Amino acid sequence: MEQNKLRQETLIASADTDDLKRVFQDRKRTNILNSAEQKTISFLVTRVPSYISSNMLTFTGTFGSVLVLMGFILSTYLTRNYLLLGVAGLAINWFGDSLDGRIAYYRNIPRKWYGFSLDIIMDWVSTVLIGLGYMVYARNEYELIAFIFVVLYGWAMIISQLRYKITDIYSIDSGLVGPTEIRVILALILILEVTFGHLIEYFAGGICIVLFIINIVDTRKLLKLGDIRDNLERKAKKNAA
Repeated sequence: MEQNKLRQETLIASADTDDLKRVFQDRKRTNILNSAEQKTISFLVTRVPSYISSNMLTFTGTFGSVLVLMGFILSTYLTRNYLLLGVAGLAINWFGDSLDGRIAYYRNIPRKWYGFSLDIIMDWVSTVLIGLGYMVYARNEYELIAFIFVVLYGWAMIISQLRYKITDIYSIDSGLVGPTEIRVILALILILEVTFGHLIEYFAGGICIVLFIINIVDTRKLLKLGDIRDNLERKAKKNAA
């Protein structure tokens, strides 16, 4: 009896391990918080109720960005403390955005291209909402930073899609920095803004400078990858002829 029970528990544990291996099989992560993030996601996917679908999680993430927008608006017209609503919104955005695709792979019901397309579109919507919120909150002379941030983040998204097209490997990170790190940085900035006030413009400007440098570096790498693939395809055609 005890041996049968032990065998069943071993089979269940093995099945759970296989399920969790599927969770991250479709992408390569290099961000600095990767290890902690994967452990957290692995913990959460096993506890999300079955009636909660991937689409529901995607729109939950977008709702988090709406909260960030509302936090900026309320802090502009009422009190700066409402920026903390944005911190909660970023956490909700991470929860929905990180789990929507992972839960589908865990349940072995991925819709690779549908999910990929929806995720990219809603990520762009979230970026625009956060940028709009900052534009409302920022003092007049700093409003342009919001536009620059949206443009630069959109540029980073385009790079990740082109890299996927060229290499067939999907990566949403730029070296040690990924969307999760960006959320953490934004949350810290909001907390500092509530505490001290009128610092967010400088932090936002700094983020834009860093994003610009990262995008330039990643664009150069992307072009090199494109050149390598072109050479490989030319050689393949010559060999085929």
